[in-house]
Parts: sequence; C-alpha cells; structure tokens
Amino acid sequence: MIDFLRGIVSHVELEYVVLDVRDVGYRVFTPNPYALAKKEEAVTLYIHHSVREDAILLYGFASREEQTLFRKLLEVSGIGPRVALGILAGGKPETVIAAIQQENITFLTKLPGIGKKTAQRMILDLKDKLAGIASDAAVLSAAGAYLEPDLFQSGSGQGAGTAWEEAREALAALGYTAAELDRAWHGLQQTVIPEETVDSLMKRALQQLFKG
Repeated sequence: MIDFLRGIVSHVELEYVVLDVRDVGYRVFTPNPYALAKKEEAVTLYIHHSVREDAILLYGFASREEQTLFRKLLEVSGIGPRVALGILAGGKPETVIAAIQQENITFLTKLPGIGKKTAQRMILDLKDKLAGIASDAAVLSAAGAYLEPDLFQSGSGQGAGTAWEEAREALAALGYTAAELDRAWHGLQQTVIPEETVDSLMKRALQQLFKG
C-alpha cells in the first residue's frame, strides 16, 4: 500500500492532481487541488490507497492529520470518499474535530454534502474517537475561532446564509485572505445561479484563485 508520494504537480483538475513522481504520473484525489497548483517545488501528499473490485484510487492530503481524519470520516455511515474530501475542503482537521466534539450541528451542516442526519451520525460515531489526531491546543483554538454563532455572517455583502458566504468562510479557514476572496467573488458573481451549491462555488472560487 502507498503511504505517501512526493513529486511535482504536473496537472490539475477540479477533483484531483497528477503528481509526477520520477516520471510516473499518479492521479491523486485531494480536497483542494488548485491550492496545490500554486506550488512549483515538490510536494508531499499522504495517501489513502483505496482498492476496489473496479478501481484502484489514491486520495492525497497535505498532512497526517488530514489523512487520519479522512479515514475516520469513512467509518461514518453515509460518508463516502467524495463527501469526506468535501468536508476536508471546507474545514481544517482541528476545526472539524472541534465541531464534532462540541456537537456543533450548525457548523457541521455548513460543510459540503452534510445534512442534519449525517452531522448527528458524525457526532455519535466519532466524538470519542478523534483524540490525538490534532493537538489539544489546536482543537481548542479552532473551537474559539470558528465555532461562534456568526461563523457564516461574513462581510461579503450578499446576505446572511447564502451559498457564497458559506463557501467564503470555508475558504478563509483554509488560509485565503479577504482580498483574495473578494477578487474570486468578483470573477464569479456574474455566473452564479440561485441553486448553486456551496461545494460548486468553492471549486469555482479555487479556480479563480489559481488564475490569480
């Protein structure tokens, strides 16, 4: 089984990157492909190697914490690899862990692909199984920084509770600045449709951010 890969990102798509490892291209599904596209030097991705009857798939993560949390999320009924990737795209490991441990359903249901029932299952199945994945200090910091009631009331000017506000806050949690997010929204706003999902907006915003 592959544990990690180190190489150059040679190609980027919405859901995966192609990692060039000594002239062999590995397709690796990852939470935020366009964030990796900015890196010109070699990157290390910690791998979850999935072997099925009809496919062999690689899922890659920037840290051991993401890799471990991804595997824990797969233990929850109703969460498959695609949803687990969406969760990690929407929040740092310590943020998600803090939400689960504090039983913060409001936060969890803001993550892509997570409804109330799935959020409840996450809490029930994982609340006592996440110790040690992220440091206690990081989890406590995340609880204070991200789990306030007005988490998704950012100053985007689009009205509380909109898909963009939720996508914006998730991207901000990944480290993007307000100026970068405003620029991404400027490039998106003319093409946003009322029924567009948070997941879709995040992916398209990451494309805008990658273009600079």
